[in-house]
Amino acid sequence: MLDIALWTSMALVVAALLLNVYRLAVGPDMPDRILALDTMYVNSIALIVLMGLWLNTKTYFESALLIAMLGFISTVAVCKYLLRGDIIE
Repeated sequence: MLDIALWTSMALVVAALLLNVYRLAVGPDMPDRILALDTMYVNSIALIVLMGLWLNTKTYFESALLIAMLGFISTVAVCKYLLRGDIIE
């Protein structure tokens, strides 16, 4: 039963990732593309956590934490670049 739930949730997360890739490529303006990229980080974290649950290992959870930190920092950096034209003041 758990395998069916994990496969179903993995398939839905992969579908969400594909929709994010579409929004990233076709997005009408730059804030929409940044939001799609940020959502891709969240979806990739969910996919990694699901893989960790499926394989029953702890290393996937640590990598999900690292990707979460990098995703937050990169989103802030891209937003600062769009607003100010410069990342470091």
